[in-house]
Amino acid sequence: MYKSIGVTGVLVLAGGCAASSIMPEQLNPGAKESMTLIVPAKGVQIYECRANKAGAYEWAFVAPEAELFDTTGKPIGRHYAGPSWEASDGSKIAGAVKARADAPAANAIPWLLLGTKSVGGEGSFSRVTSVQRVNTVGGVAPKVGCSYDNAGTPARIPYSADYYFFTAK
Repeated sequence: MYKSIGVTGVLVLAGGCAASSIMPEQLNPGAKESMTLIVPAKGVQIYECRANKAGAYEWAFVAPEAELFDTTGKPIGRHYAGPSWEASDGSKIAGAVKARADAPAANAIPWLLLGTKSVGGEGSFSRVTSVQRVNTVGGVAPKVGCSYDNAGTPARIPYSADYYFFTAK
């Protein structure tokens, strides 16, 4: 069903949709989009201990920091604050959350649908219009350890996910 393309060996969908049957409806991209890349990622979700509006201290999300891989495990890019995804070929996209759903796995960050726009050079990510973050493992903010005494302290929580990239048909 999948074949490798280009130097990076990023997965390309030959046809249809590889989204599992447990994909929440709200995470489906537009009808005029089709999946073109599946990119595994491994890294951290970064949180910081901060006071909220009520004056209580809690872990606040700051940014992701992850490497993106091809089917052989070779690094092909990175994912970071924005949120942004940048391929080794210089193409880059920035996204905004359109929908979210709780992850099926306990203690995993939510699954997301993000709308994107190209913000870098021409390449493997430049035509991506939507991204799904699925199959998440880990990455959830700590439940304890945030107080006045450690305000400003970061926490780097390991996570992994698959990013499904969609383009216009």
